[in-house]
Amino acid sequence: MSRTEYKTHSASEVTEALIGTTVTLAGWVDRRRDHGEMTFIDLRDHSGLIQIVVDQPKLAEGIKSEYVIQVTGTVAHRPNGEVNDHLASGAIEIDAKKITVLSQARTLPFQVSTILENNGDNPLPGEDVRLKYRYLDLRRPAMQKRLKMRSDMARAARESLYQQGFEEVETPTMIKSTPEGARDFVVPARLQPGCWYALPQSPQLLKQLLMVGGVERYFQMARCYRDEDFRADRQPEFTQLDMEMSYVGQEDVIAMGEKVIHDIWKSQGYDIPTPLPRINWQDAMDWYGSDKPDLRFGNKLVDLTDFFKDTPFRIFQADYVGAVLYKGGASLHRRQFDDWQSWARQRGAKGLAYAIFKDGEVTGPVAKHISDAERAGLKEAVKGEDGDAVFFAAGPREGSQMLLGLVRREIARRQGLLDPHKFAFTWVVNFPLFRRADDPNDDHVAVGHSQWTSMHHPFTMPSKDWIDKFDQDPGHAMSDSYDIVCNGLEMGGGSVRIHRDDIQDRVFKVLGISQEEAHRKFGFLLDAFKFGAPPHAGMAIGWDRCVAIMAGVDSIRDVIAFPKAHSGEDPMTGAPAPITAQQRRETGVDATPDHTQADRHQ
Repeated sequence: MSRTEYKTHSASEVTEALIGTTVTLAGWVDRRRDHGEMTFIDLRDHSGLIQIVVDQPKLAEGIKSEYVIQVTGTVAHRPNGEVNDHLASGAIEIDAKKITVLSQARTLPFQVSTILENNGDNPLPGEDVRLKYRYLDLRRPAMQKRLKMRSDMARAARESLYQQGFEEVETPTMIKSTPEGARDFVVPARLQPGCWYALPQSPQLLKQLLMVGGVERYFQMARCYRDEDFRADRQPEFTQLDMEMSYVGQEDVIAMGEKVIHDIWKSQGYDIPTPLPRINWQDAMDWYGSDKPDLRFGNKLVDLTDFFKDTPFRIFQADYVGAVLYKGGASLHRRQFDDWQSWARQRGAKGLAYAIFKDGEVTGPVAKHISDAERAGLKEAVKGEDGDAVFFAAGPREGSQMLLGLVRREIARRQGLLDPHKFAFTWVVNFPLFRRADDPNDDHVAVGHSQWTSMHHPFTMPSKDWIDKFDQDPGHAMSDSYDIVCNGLEMGGGSVRIHRDDIQDRVFKVLGISQEEAHRKFGFLLDAFKFGAPPHAGMAIGWDRCVAIMAGVDSIRDVIAFPKAHSGEDPMTGAPAPITAQQRRETGVDATPDHTQADRHQ
């Protein structure tokens, strides 16, 4: 029972079992309706909505929407014909005997009414307005539901990990700057002018030190900070469910991760069957054009490189030619195909070649340039039928596949195949250990001075087949790492970590990191490993994204209590903001460290 100084029950706790009893409730006025001598007030709290009946006009005098009130009254049945089947409390009401106004409210900049939201009559303002008044936006039932969902999911995750023998350990949020693939946020150290803390991009190094320290199974809901460009699934500060284990391999981590995911989804009424499917990274790219494939629908990419090996069409004389089928696409008008070209150019492509299968013929721009034999065999090659269309990409293999992967998902979106209440999980395994540092598809910061950078991070163990030769052929070396993907989103991932000095030194050498530089950047970790490091592995789940997937929303901002806007600004508090000249002097922002400090930090 939610008995406090101001109330005996929450709205959802008042049921037909309490008919005839006196209760006291507190909350906001969702809506007021006056009917002559009778006034009806819909009272809203965090748990739901309940109807208050006021038959003494003086009790409700002056009360307006969003006033905070306390109501004492008797629980009663609603009269026949007035039951509201759309409300959990729709069969009962409270006959008010006393109403106290706890707080008045000005007119809100937008409506947060449960009734209006349930009826679909509450158009929301732009996101900037919602974030400026986020404390009001949080009153909306949809936001209340998401915050409750997030809390319940976190509890399920914790209980699952406790059952598996994990300990929850907090790691610092002010550390030394260590390159982890993104830019750091830094904090001036007032007592050491010219020196800086960094906010952790992840607890990666710290959790590995916990393994050295004998904490065999660790987890935390870790706050992480990355200075990256913004998009719907990124925030400068975010949360991840971080997990690490000693004396384990990839299979152990995957089994642990599957139990956690199963228990999280179970908390929301979904029974996810395990073991989850797996797909090799190369197959994911070849079949779906993505290392985070959406498996809620089929429609694999088709490799047409060999099919067009003798083509007269210059654009298809490329390292790779691929296609994706658009079922029913032949019904599109020319203007709609032109819109697809604009869509592709917005994603960095020069355009999107296409062909149409109609009345037994191949038409469209591509059909004019390919040979008679290619036209005759194209429909069979892509397993198409009359009434379908097909989109093509040609050029470097990975970039072309990624474009087709985006096309594949966009086709599914337009065909209504992206059911947010259907969850398609898969592990993506067998990732490359390195990728080229100048890869245009990688927006992370290289940590070394080499043509190669880590696909995940520099402490990822090479796969068993590549331990003896990864530095001889970095372009083909594979890693002992894994990602968990759901509905086309990377929900988390991890790897087996390097715990041997000799392997770590060879990885640093491939990355172009000298021993001196490695010691300067990661010395505290490398020193710790010299005192005996157990084999260890782990993973992290991006918690904001995990909750967004469960909630069926596109942006993680919709599942974070106080997120930043798309620009990285906080419309509510005005952050980030300039600091005063006095603050600059006090914090030493502009100071240069003396030689003693510089030497000590080397």
